[in-house]
Amino acid sequence: MQGSSRSAAAAVENTFQGVLDGEVDRARLAEDLFGISDALDGTVALRRAVADPSREGEPKAALVERLFAGKVGPEALVVAKAAARQRWSEEHDLTDTLESLAVGALVASAERAGRADQVEDELFRFERIVAGNPQLRDTLTDRRSDPRAKERLVSELLDGRASGETVRLVRQAVRVPRGRRFDRVLGDYLAVAARRREQLSATVTSAIALDEGQRQRLATALSRYYGGKEVHLNTIVDPTVIGGIRVQIGDDVVDGTILRRLDAAKRLFDA
Repeated sequence: MQGSSRSAAAAVENTFQGVLDGEVDRARLAEDLFGISDALDGTVALRRAVADPSREGEPKAALVERLFAGKVGPEALVVAKAAARQRWSEEHDLTDTLESLAVGALVASAERAGRADQVEDELFRFERIVAGNPQLRDTLTDRRSDPRAKERLVSELLDGRASGETVRLVRQAVRVPRGRRFDRVLGDYLAVAARRREQLSATVTSAIALDEGQRQRLATALSRYYGGKEVHLNTIVDPTVIGGIRVQIGDDVVDGTILRRLDAAKRLFDA
């Protein structure tokens, strides 16, 4: 986000956190915020009216009240009206923020139930499964396909095998990708989860699966390196790396694989 959208998003986040700290049904809040975001994204004129930076905040908040009162819970309405009052640099920044808050509410619901780690692991694993299966990837990402059919396929694949929060997030990703690739949508959701939990997410690639002791030692070492922040490991087993591990956290990459060293040696001899 640029310019005024950053401060706008921060202000709405504060309102959202205040709502979340109360006795609110977090899953219902997530559904309502997804619904509001989808409705605004689905109608260009409506989104422009609510996000128009040239209009004063209160008339825009009143418009949101007229549109959604009685259709969503009062907590979601408070958040949506707070978003309408802000000045956004780009129209989509408003709906991006509402979508992120919806994801955050669902992660918070999983936190309360003690399965936030499970949700992160399931989202990451499902994205890898889709990436490794071209037919499934094409089916879920084909923009010509019926979004409801893709939702049904997700339910068939995940119902009973993943948490309810995971299934809901994946269904949202295939139904309303908002112009993004499927892997990018799930990546954005995982980033929201990491921020929500004030932790870092590390993607670890190794030739063989790490055992629990190795995972714990690596997480502890990374946490120490990153100033004590908790680090959640997402692991990928890739036999082509031969040995060693590759760790990526955001833009930081530490590649200690044998494959990387062989590639470096080859470049040296080819020079």
